Amino acid sequence: MDSIGFEDIRQARARIAGAVRRTPLMRAAPIAGGGPDCDLYLKLENLQLAGSFKSRGAANTALSLGRAALEKGLITASGGNHGLGVAAAAQAAGVPAVIHLSTNATPDKVARLEGFGAEVVVEGAVWDDANALALARAETDGSTYVHPFANPMVIAGQGTVALEVLEDLPDAATVVIAIGGGGLISGMSVALKQLRPDIRIVGVEAEGAPTLKRSVEAGELVTLETITSSVATLSPRRSSEINLDIVRRLVDEIVLVSDAEMAAAARWMWSHFGIAAELAGAAGMAAVQQTRFAFRPDEKVVVLVCGAGTAAFS
Repeated sequence: MDSIGFEDIRQARARIAGAVRRTPLMRAAPIAGGGPDCDLYLKLENLQLAGSFKSRGAANTALSLGRAALEKGLITASGGNHGLGVAAAAQAAGVPAVIHLSTNATPDKVARLEGFGAEVVVEGAVWDDANALALARAETDGSTYVHPFANPMVIAGQGTVALEVLEDLPDAATVVIAIGGGGLISGMSVALKQLRPDIRIVGVEAEGAPTLKRSVEAGELVTLETITSSVATLSPRRSSEINLDIVRRLVDEIVLVSDAEMAAAARWMWSHFGIAAELAGAAGMAAVQQTRFAFRPDEKVVVLVCGAGTAAFS
């Protein structure tokens, strides 16, 4: 399977039922002191198993593998969240996991990965460097490599978030989704546009890692020369053809937010709702707060809180 369709997402939902959580969609109102000028809803994937939506794609991939492939162990490279999802899936299957992280990954991610029993390798300045090392090791020891955003089974698993959003809020007008490599927004866009062709999808990237925005503008995959964002989970230098194709066809707009704006949004969500979101998990809220795209006061806007943070919002 080198692309995905809506049926792949439906099958993924059935496959991962019981292996992941169905997370809540929370209406933000009322907000003390006021909030963004729209009818705001938060999809709380920070409450997902292992702390992010990544558990969906990892579980879908692991559960689709034969036992022989599983027993070779799972290996991946990650900004942190995908690694946690793979580690959780490996633990559930009773097989080893090796997670390569770049040096900009946060210390709490390393500790949590080790808590799942994974072998953690921290090497390489950015995700792309860590990924090259993971691929080389998989080639050497035969372990099963799980790509964090270009694997169709991963993308289909991430798309199951959209099914829950529209079940809970069928008349949602806009869905705001953070973009790292593009697996989440790819899977969700396929499902959202199939069920609601009129829905607006807004992607959010870090100003210091505008990987897919630059690629869409260029009409081809672009490899960023440098990454200046400190948010490892949003910072690959290059995406993938499968993600670019879906994003170019189905995503209405991609906007950028700064690391500081994400941090401010994370603090705001903690202060008003007790939601601990990592910086990537606050990217969508930052885009709404900074009015990086237009919306009406009565518009139902869903922001995906894609990952859990700590008290330091890292």
